[in-house]
Amino acid sequence: MARMESTQTTVRFDMRQPQASTTTPSIPDSAVFLRIGAVTRFTGLGRSTIYRLMAESRFPSPVKLSTRAVAWRRSDLDRWSAERPPATH
Repeated sequence: MARMESTQTTVRFDMRQPQASTTTPSIPDSAVFLRIGAVTRFTGLGRSTIYRLMAESRFPSPVKLSTRAVAWRRSDLDRWSAERPPATH
């Protein structure tokens, strides 16, 4: 009895976005807005902690992008981060 072997072809697609051209002008940090998910990753703080610090005037306030969307200026977050005291252990 003859044995048949199957041949399989693996096709891989590169789903990454194409690299930006070096001629693309850079966007200044003051024009970059971060939504809450990006702010939590940037700061390492949880959402409720961010809003509590905002209520205590210890965290930058967001800006309104539309009727239902807010975001934080990257420059405000950079400034807030730079003002944090260094950790001592």
